Amino acid sequence: MAANLTKPSGQTGKMKKDESLLGKLGGTLVRKKKIKEVSDLQEEGKNAINAPLLHAGPELLPEDTLLEENAERTILDPTSREDLNFKDLQKVLIDWINSELEEDRIIVKDLEEDLYDGQVLQKLFEKLSGHKLNVAEVTQSEIGQKQKLQTVLEAVNGVLRPLDWNTEWSVDSIHSKNLVSIVYLLLALAIYYAAPIRLPEHVSVKVIVVKKKEGILQTAHVTKQLTSTTTEMMIGRSERDAFDTLLDHAPGKLNVVKTSLITFVNTHLNKLNLEVTELESQFADGVYLVLLMGLLENYFVPLYNFYLTPESFEQKVHNVSFAFELMQDGGLQKPKARPEDVVNLNLKSTLRVLYNLFTNYKNSE
Repeated sequence: MAANLTKPSGQTGKMKKDESLLGKLGGTLVRKKKIKEVSDLQEEGKNAINAPLLHAGPELLPEDTLLEENAERTILDPTSREDLNFKDLQKVLIDWINSELEEDRIIVKDLEEDLYDGQVLQKLFEKLSGHKLNVAEVTQSEIGQKQKLQTVLEAVNGVLRPLDWNTEWSVDSIHSKNLVSIVYLLLALAIYYAAPIRLPEHVSVKVIVVKKKEGILQTAHVTKQLTSTTTEMMIGRSERDAFDTLLDHAPGKLNVVKTSLITFVNTHLNKLNLEVTELESQFADGVYLVLLMGLLENYFVPLYNFYLTPESFEQKVHNVSFAFELMQDGGLQKPKARPEDVVNLNLKSTLRVLYNLFTNYKNSE
């Protein structure tokens, strides 16, 4: 009988022990669940505080949210990154850089990854400006890279300052691989130094501007215009002169000048049964300029020296550049206009070139 009472007592102790263990496990699971709920709630609250204005769109990277008070960062909208016009613009700029730096054996494939450290920008500016910058050739550290960028951008801004150029770049934006800032910088250099390229017109991108104010991240969507028309972009870097005054304030006198120049060039081109009626368009491919120089200097220009029927922008630039060389060979000063401007139908540039010929050859038969 005593034995029968002892067995149940052992089973009861084991059950209580098991229940106690399950209770502890259950309590632990409950506590972990509550801790996770609290953690999730805190994270949700943190997101609500830090980004109350953010909505579906580009994902913010950690560096985009670690902003100081009143600091802001610009993020390229993913839809703009895939925009075909923007991609075309990047390709044109990349091809131009590679062409300019071919002798340095520098090949750029990606604007963000290849230009952020200042090395390529240094070489490009030195090639375009003809001035050597006092910077270390190779810098691996972030401090060294930013110092190089600082020197390069100061030189670029110094060149552009007289034209009141709106600088859309900084050391930090370039070094942080901000593609929009890099493209703005390259466009400024290409336009100012009259790169022999045709920039796509009316290219714009959408960006998200993230700003921290009173500890809260605020965002705004902004459209950035990168390129306008070819004419407007050229005006941005042109110097004001007498032809600007004629174009802006004395259209009547401008027509008199154009008529005189048309009469002058036709006096000579008529010998080849050629006739000009539109100055800006008919001289844009350089053919008439080359032929005119041969007539004025009384020699035959070999056809293999220029393109008689140019098709590409580069071939037209070659023709105009060759005509400029012939002018200098004839004792004239190098034209102030750029060959690319003449090819781009810039009336003022074409007038400069033709007026220079008129003043030197107006008494030639």
